[in-house]
Amino acid sequence: MKTMANIHPTAIVDPSAQIDASASVGPYAIIGPETVIGPGSTIGAHAVVEHVRMGKDNRLFPGCHVGVAPQDLKYAGEKTHLVMGDKNTVRECVTLNRGTAAHGETKIGSNCLFMAYSHVAHDCHLGDGVILVNSVAVAGHVTIGDYTVVGGLAAIHQYLTIGKYCMLGGGSMLNKDVPHYCLCQGYPATLRGLNTLGLRRAGFPREVLTAIKEAYKTLYHSGLRIEEAVAKLKTSHPCAQVAEMLDFIEGSKRGVMRPAAGVAEEEGAAIQ
Repeated sequence: MKTMANIHPTAIVDPSAQIDASASVGPYAIIGPETVIGPGSTIGAHAVVEHVRMGKDNRLFPGCHVGVAPQDLKYAGEKTHLVMGDKNTVRECVTLNRGTAAHGETKIGSNCLFMAYSHVAHDCHLGDGVILVNSVAVAGHVTIGDYTVVGGLAAIHQYLTIGKYCMLGGGSMLNKDVPHYCLCQGYPATLRGLNTLGLRRAGFPREVLTAIKEAYKTLYHSGLRIEEAVAKLKTSHPCAQVAEMLDFIEGSKRGVMRPAAGVAEEEGAAIQ
C-alpha cells in the first residue's frame, strides 16, 4: 500500500501501484500502473517505473526508466511486466524494458548492477549478480547467466545465451552464445580463454578450476571437432561444472563462440 510519508509530493503515483511502507519515492518520479515496489526500495528523482514487480532493497537512481514499453514494432500494448528480485542497483539513464506477448515478461534476478546508460530489451532473462557496465546494449530475448560481467559499450545480439561467470570485453559485438566461465572480446567477439580470475574470486575450488581448464583445452585446442570433444569429455565423468558447460554447448541454438585463429588468449584477465 502507498504511504504518503515516503513519497515526495511532486511524485506522480498511479492508484493501482503498491508501494511498501518502508520504500521511498523521490521528487518528480513517476510510478505507473501495475507496479509493486518492495520493502526498503528507493526510487530516485525523475525515475519512471511502471508494470514492474520488484522485491526488497532495490535502488533506482535518478532518471532511469524501468518497465517501460519495449522498443519492438510488434508490441501492441499487451499487458506485460518486468520482474526484478532484491538488492539491484539501477544507475542514471538506464532503460529496462518489459516483455512482449512472446514471453510476457522481462526477468532480472537479485544483486545486479546496471551502470549508467545500459539497456536491457524486452523478454530478456538475467540471473543473479550480473553487472552491465556503462552503455551496454542487450537486445531482446537474451539470457545472461549468474555473475557475468559485460564490459562497457558491448552489444549483445538478440536471442543469444551468455553463460554464468563469464567476462565479456568492453566494446565487443557478440553474435554467438558464450559458454559458462569464458572470456570473450572483439568485433565480432571471439573466445579469449577462461575467466579464471572471476572463478577464483567466486571461491571455486582448485580441483574444479583445473577440471574446467582441461575441458576448455579439449574443446578448443585438441584438434577435435566440437561435437567430438564434447563426446570425449562426457565419457570421463566430468565434475558438475564441466557437465554444465557441455550441456550448454549441446543446447546452443545460435552456435557457440570459439577462439579466433592466431589470436592470443588471456589467462584470467579482467577485460572491460
